[in-house]
Amino acid sequence: MKSKFKTSLTCLALLLSVCSLVNAQEISMSNSSPYEADNDIANNIVDECTTLGSKLASFTKSYAGKKGIDINLVESISTSASGKTLKLEISDAVSSGNGFIGHHKFVKVRGSLWENGEKVASFKGKRSSGGGAFGGYKGSCSVLGRCVKTLGKDIAAWLVNPTDGATIGE
Repeated sequence: MKSKFKTSLTCLALLLSVCSLVNAQEISMSNSSPYEADNDIANNIVDECTTLGSKLASFTKSYAGKKGIDINLVESISTSASGKTLKLEISDAVSSGNGFIGHHKFVKVRGSLWENGEKVASFKGKRSSGGGAFGGYKGSCSVLGRCVKTLGKDIAAWLVNPTDGATIGE
């Protein structure tokens, strides 16, 4: 009797995992989240922190994967494409302070999820950092990188249950 029950549970688990694979859908996202077109981000951030957008995309993909969401990083996206697309932009970033007087950094993002050309939901988010442990030994771009890492985690959590008009992060 235990053998039949164990076999039934195994079959049920296999069926559920196959169903989740069938329902799973890949989300396309740019491999580097650009700075929003109309922004007031200081030139030194744009010129010096050149990997901020690619880090945001990479962290979002990594954390989404841990939640069972498959993100395909592509060269460019179109919100009118078939399937799901995540449009993500850095809307603002501020880098004040330094390792000696203390870092005061933040990054703001805007994102929207699209499916077959229709907007499903959107969010805005912000994270700030003072540099964390040994912040005095970190450069400004590194501290801004901490902000986008945490935003990547926030975005992944939002993708689990995307609600329109959400505010994520702080």
